[in-house]
Amino acid sequence: MLAAGASSRFGRPKALLKVSGEQGRGHILLDNAIGQARLLSRDVRVACGAWYPLIRFRCSQQPSSWVPVPDWHEGMAASLVAGIRSLGPRARGVFVLVVDQPLLDRDALQAFGEAVRCFPKTPAAADYGRRPGVPAYLPRWLWPDVLTLEGDRGAGGLLAEANATRMDIPGVHDDIDTPEDWARIREVLSRRALQARQYPD
Repeated sequence: MLAAGASSRFGRPKALLKVSGEQGRGHILLDNAIGQARLLSRDVRVACGAWYPLIRFRCSQQPSSWVPVPDWHEGMAASLVAGIRSLGPRARGVFVLVVDQPLLDRDALQAFGEAVRCFPKTPAAADYGRRPGVPAYLPRWLWPDVLTLEGDRGAGGLLAEANATRMDIPGVHDDIDTPEDWARIREVLSRRALQARQYPD
């Protein structure tokens, strides 16, 4: 989970944005993101930097580990590198998610994880139309190339070059870049939480 940035474009830390849970209890956006990550793996690691340790103290859904990114200010590549270097020799690959896509379809996300487990050596990513993007899966053989990335570059280019399998995951285009984005997405989350309380499983 990439959560090391300063959220400079948004103006305040996006990971700490407050949302309502299905039982009406408040939690933050990072809690929601960790829940998404757990649909893909039991080992959830959060790459943290700009707002650490504040996000750790505010987060109620603690991950498996917090991965410090000392050079977080250099861009997204630093978080990817730190996350991969935190993994042990038995890891066959790594899922990559970001904290600001709270509307990802949970069923599609689970299907993504199941497809990856059937083909663990194949790169995979969400389909953005013209390009692949997060959520993404980077098999171990691709890691040496990821470790060479610098600046604010993600692994999208490498995934495209590797002809990554693309899957439709509704919600990938609903990321939070501006306060206006957040107002719209928060309204959707609030409606979902209300429906969950009214019509529990």
